Amino acid sequence: MDIVKTVNVEPVSPNPAAQRGEERTPLEVIVDLASVDLRTPAQAGVTVNVSARGARVLTTQPWKPNDRLNVRSLLGTFRSRARVVYCVPTNDNQFAVGLQFFVAAGQWRMPG
Repeated sequence: MDIVKTVNVEPVSPNPAAQRGEERTPLEVIVDLASVDLRTPAQAGVTVNVSARGARVLTTQPWKPNDRLNVRSLLGTFRSRARVVYCVPTNDNQFAVGLQFFVAAGQWRMPG
């Protein structure tokens, strides 16, 4: 006898923004992304949008989901530990990287 179990599965949107719990602010700031794994070279990126809990950053090299990074704004005092949530290629030979922040502090840009 075959037993069929029905499981309700919520669809996962291919749009990472659809899963976000808070709004992001459009902001372009150059950031340094340094892996906590010292064997992985650091690279620069540019934020697309930011929130208190995360950011979307454009980079030239891909990152793997769950990579742990140190994020630093080059135009301000912002610093945070972060986790890569997603990394998808864009049409511009770049990668859009979704970051989740842990223990963020500082300002993205210096006032003035």
